[in-house]
Amino acid sequence: MDAKAEPVISLRGVRAELGSRPVLRGIDLTVHRGEVVALLGANGSGKSTAVRSVIGQVPIGAGEIELFGAPHRRFGDWARVGYVPQRTTAAGGVPATVTEIVTSGRLSRARFGVLRKADHAAVRRALELVGMADRAKDSVDALSGGQHQRVLIARALAAEPELLIMDEPMAGVDLASQEVLAQTLRTQVAGGATVLLVLHELGPLEPLIDRAVVLRDGCVTHDGPPPRAVGQHALPGHDHVHPHAPAGAEPIRTGLLS
Repeated sequence: MDAKAEPVISLRGVRAELGSRPVLRGIDLTVHRGEVVALLGANGSGKSTAVRSVIGQVPIGAGEIELFGAPHRRFGDWARVGYVPQRTTAAGGVPATVTEIVTSGRLSRARFGVLRKADHAAVRRALELVGMADRAKDSVDALSGGQHQRVLIARALAAEPELLIMDEPMAGVDLASQEVLAQTLRTQVAGGATVLLVLHELGPLEPLIDRAVVLRDGCVTHDGPPPRAVGQHALPGHDHVHPHAPAGAEPIRTGLLS
């Protein structure tokens, strides 16, 4: 099999609940090696729950998840996966320096928890990638929201993951940090990384997106070209129909701005 065709993430018939409320209603999602896939949809559509089920934070009630071809329950090589949570869930006034936060992301690669020369070098590279090397000794409490997000991204990159999962990395982030994120992802993709992004809108990342998966009420309503590319007037928040949908098909309402 062509390495590019290998599934890195595979969800089949996945259902999940939060409390007693169904959030995922039997979704299928495949992300192949080297792909950049955007998960889009309105608030409450199930985007974050889907990615959190992939990393094991949300248990699934039915269906199957595989990572790198292995059943989720048997997958243990988490150093291959970098996860950037929503900034609001990762903030919290931790009394630590930028370097300490980013170094914590390298521990999965360190032998017996002991950092070696290569580990420190990986941390420095991650800081340089996100343009935060000059703030390495600063407290994270002194950072802006955009800078804090860059640190979370550097923390994920420090482990040099093959798969990068990011939940709303652009939310509440200034334009300069958005551009840094776009350039960082270009570098990762050029190096062969696979990327799954939860996004509210595509922004500067649009040129990088290979495929968009739109969720609505816990179901996949579109899997193909990013919404802006589907139709000339298909802007976020507008209705649009997949080019291969039959005449009279229900329009895809992304609700990206809701």
